[in-house]
Amino acid sequence: MEKQIELGKVITTKKKFRYWIGLLLGFGCLVNYFDRINLTVAGQVLMDELSISPAMFGILLSSFSWTYALMQIPMGVVLDRIGVKWLNRVCSIVWIFATGLTAFISGLLPLFILRLSLGVAEAPAFSAASKATGYWFPLKERGFATAMFDMSSKLSNVIGVPMVAFIIAKWGWREAFLVTALISIVYCVWFWMLYRDPEEHPRLSKEELDYIQSSDVQRQVAPGEGSGLVYLMKQRKLWALAIGAAAYNYSFFLFLTWLPNYLMRELHLDIMKSGLYTAIPWACGALSSILIGGLLVDFLIKRGFDPSKVRKLFLTIGMLLGLAVIGAATTKDTQTAIIYFSIAVSGICIASTINWSMPSILAPNGSVGTVGGFMNFIGNLTAIAAPIVTGFIVGATGSFSIAFVVAGVVMLIGILSITVFLGRIEKIPDEDKKVILD
Repeated sequence: MEKQIELGKVITTKKKFRYWIGLLLGFGCLVNYFDRINLTVAGQVLMDELSISPAMFGILLSSFSWTYALMQIPMGVVLDRIGVKWLNRVCSIVWIFATGLTAFISGLLPLFILRLSLGVAEAPAFSAASKATGYWFPLKERGFATAMFDMSSKLSNVIGVPMVAFIIAKWGWREAFLVTALISIVYCVWFWMLYRDPEEHPRLSKEELDYIQSSDVQRQVAPGEGSGLVYLMKQRKLWALAIGAAAYNYSFFLFLTWLPNYLMRELHLDIMKSGLYTAIPWACGALSSILIGGLLVDFLIKRGFDPSKVRKLFLTIGMLLGLAVIGAATTKDTQTAIIYFSIAVSGICIASTINWSMPSILAPNGSVGTVGGFMNFIGNLTAIAAPIVTGFIVGATGSFSIAFVVAGVVMLIGILSITVFLGRIEKIPDEDKKVILD
C-alpha cells in the first residue's frame, strides 16, 4: 500500500496497474532494439554473401539512424498532437513490415530502403515512452519508470544478440529477420489492447489515478498549445543535455553496430562466441541502468537529497565511466577488452537512463514529445556518424584501436557540456499560459 499526504489529504492506492504500462513500454523498447541489432549480428555473414566492404557496411549500419534522427523532431511534434496511443499503433505496424521484408531481399539497395523505413517507423519510440511515463508515473517514481524502458534497449543485446546469433548459425540470417518480425507482431497486438492514457483507461482505479496525479505529472493540453520548438531551442539546458546525449550515443552506437564484428574480426571469435561475449557488457549495462540510474537515484531523492544534484551527479559519473572505451584500444586480450567494454557500457546506460527521464521533467506541459524529439535528434547525429567513421577507420587501418580513442574524445566533449552548461535540472516554464484540459 502506498500513501502520499498532500494538503492534509491522504491518497491511498493498493493497485499498481501503472507498472503493467511500464512493462509494456519496456517490452516495446526491447522489441524495438531486436529489429535494430539483427543486422549487426548478421553483419559478417551479409558482408561475405553480398561482398560488402567494411566502409560500405558502416554506411549500411548507419542508414537506420539517418531517417531515425531526421524524423525525431517531426515525430515529436506529431506525438504531442495525436498522443502516444495512435502514433505507436501505426508505427509498430510499419516497422513489422520493414523488418519482415528484409528476409526476402537479394541486393544492397532494397536493404538500404528497408533500413531507412525502419528508422522512420521507430523514430518516436523513446519519446513516446518518455511521454507515457510522464503521464503514468509521479515524479518520485520517474527514475525507476524510465529505467524500465531504457534498460530494455540494453537488455535487447543480452537476449537478442545471442538469440539472433543462434538463429543465424542454425538456420540463416533471413530466418533471424523473420523471427524478430514475429516478436514485433506480439508487441503490436499487446500495445493495441492495453495502452490508453490514464484518464481514459477502464482498468485503472480512481484511487490509483488520484495517486498518479497527486504529484507533478505531465498533463494534457489542447492540441497545438504546447510550448513551441523555437522557444524550446532557446533553452541552454536543453542543448547541454542534447550534446551530452550525442556524446554517449557515439560510443553506444559504436558498440551496438560494431562490437560483434570487432570480436569476430579482431579477436577471432566465431559467431556464437561473439554473440555470447557481446551480451556481457550489455548485461552489466542493463543492471546498472535499473539499479543505479533508476532505483538508487529514486532512493536518494526520496531520502531528501536535492533531485537536480543527484541526477546531475550520476549523469556525470556515468559518462566518466564511459571513458573506459579508450582502454579497449590498448589490449588484444578478449577478457580484458570485455572488462573495459562492460565498464563503459555500464556508465553509458546510467547516463542514458537519467537523460531519458529529462523530457518528462524539463518539458512544459504538452511538450514532452517535442523536447524528447529534439534531444534525440541531436543525440542521434553521432549515431549516424559512429558506424560510418568506425567503418572507414577499420577499413583504412585494419584495427579498431583508433575508433575507440575517437569515442573517448567525443565522450569528453559531452562531459564538458554537462558540467559547464547544464545548470539546475528543473521544469522549463511554459512559453505562455496554456488552457489545461480536465
